[in-house]
Amino acid sequence: MTEQTTSPAPSLPPMPETPPAPPPLPPPVAAPGKGDRRVLRAVLRWTAAVAVFAAVGSATAYGVTRMERTDVPGLATESDGRWDYPELTAAPLPSGSPGPFAEENKAGAHYADLRDLVLPAPEGAKEDEALRGNDGWLATDVFLKEYRDVADRDGLRPMLVDEGLRHIAARGWTTPDGTHTRIYLLHFDTAAVVDDLQSRHMAPFVGPSYKVRGTDESYSDEAYPTKAQLDDLTYSFYVEPEPYGAEQVRQAYFGAGDVLAVVLQSRKGGARAVPFQQTVLLQSRLLH
Repeated sequence: MTEQTTSPAPSLPPMPETPPAPPPLPPPVAAPGKGDRRVLRAVLRWTAAVAVFAAVGSATAYGVTRMERTDVPGLATESDGRWDYPELTAAPLPSGSPGPFAEENKAGAHYADLRDLVLPAPEGAKEDEALRGNDGWLATDVFLKEYRDVADRDGLRPMLVDEGLRHIAARGWTTPDGTHTRIYLLHFDTAAVVDDLQSRHMAPFVGPSYKVRGTDESYSDEAYPTKAQLDDLTYSFYVEPEPYGAEQVRQAYFGAGDVLAVVLQSRKGGARAVPFQQTVLLQSRLLH
């Protein structure tokens, strides 16, 4: 089945206190018609501090101003590993379309363009041009290269086709500390398909069904904080235990309606927990 392209270390250092989850992005609104040019925009600015949001009226989204780390109590140092992301904006929905978690949206469908829902790279990162794909859509075989064994890739390919994979949006980058991040958003027809694919085939609780490149074993990351997760999403987190090879790999699979998100981070000497949690949380909010 051809994908459619329709729009719509040594041990780790002690983990710093987990950043509290900011409140959810408000749902995007329908794209404006000719007679109404106002667009409700939801803006989230993740700095290395506790995000402070303020509602300023029905025509304005929740926002946060940029602030220095030293201006925020408890975050006077720059050693906790959080990244500075650009402003995040909720993508507009087609006119009359509900959000993925609206009560009337039984399929959990994302009607916004999936390419607008991929987390952008943080400041100072070098983007991975290979994950840009063709017109923003990534070929399935590029995604499958994340998996170590040829047999696994050969098994995953027809399974994704059989489950009705529509297309993949992706982005990747490397930060100055050497952390390599890859994000893949796999779009299917319904949330039920995503739930089954995640829980039974790709990402059961005990460990991932398919080994990612550079890993021998990965186990459920039971230390991942629940307050860095969103209630409507279903998560599977994995971490590569010591001893690992040249790099340590962290993995997250999470279902957000009809989208299965895959977040991978690897780093020589140990993949740090805080930027991984931050990245997963922000990507979760864009899909929510």
